[in-house]
Amino acid sequence: MENKPLEDPRIDFFDSIAGAWDGWHDLPALAKRLDAEFDGFGIRASETVLDVGCGTGNLTLNLLNRLGSGGRVTALDISQVMLDRAQEKIRDPRVTWMRASADRIPVADASCDRIICFSSWPHFVDPVAVVREFRRVLRSDGNAHILHLISREEVNRIHGQGHPSVRADQLKPVQETAGLFERDGFKLVAMADDSGRYLLTVRKGS
Repeated sequence: MENKPLEDPRIDFFDSIAGAWDGWHDLPALAKRLDAEFDGFGIRASETVLDVGCGTGNLTLNLLNRLGSGGRVTALDISQVMLDRAQEKIRDPRVTWMRASADRIPVADASCDRIICFSSWPHFVDPVAVVREFRRVLRSDGNAHILHLISREEVNRIHGQGHPSVRADQLKPVQETAGLFERDGFKLVAMADDSGRYLLTVRKGS
């Protein structure tokens, strides 16, 4: 795969907030909510999981508690400062950290059992290309999850009132997001779009 430099106006913004990010969240409460979501995902201890838009690593940190010694996480983000923060608090040989964008994932075809995008989907510039890339890296019957633990309306309000680089990063109704995946051959597994949660789970067909 050709190695192109990352060019995204959001990078400087995400770099600038990396140091404050964890302080804006109740991390113990977040861990409990993620654990409840993982119950529904059916994660197996031996899985290879891709954390796309990993930020400061909070999803990866909680995911490692579900994985055994044979499990692996590849965590990627466009912000090197976010990745640096994540690596400061997670020193686990089961994790591979990568600075990369969601539409050009530097892993082999059919190498992942599961992809999780936690609080990152609206920031992807070309969602059609991202879906195509997810299909490439997932194994047959592998699952992809788009997850936010606040409502779509709240996500869009925060972005709309935020830094200019993310104001247009709006989360679409879950049925619309599901349609992107279904048009590329994914099967719908579950979805929610309510006052406290946004979830889409899809599965790659054989």
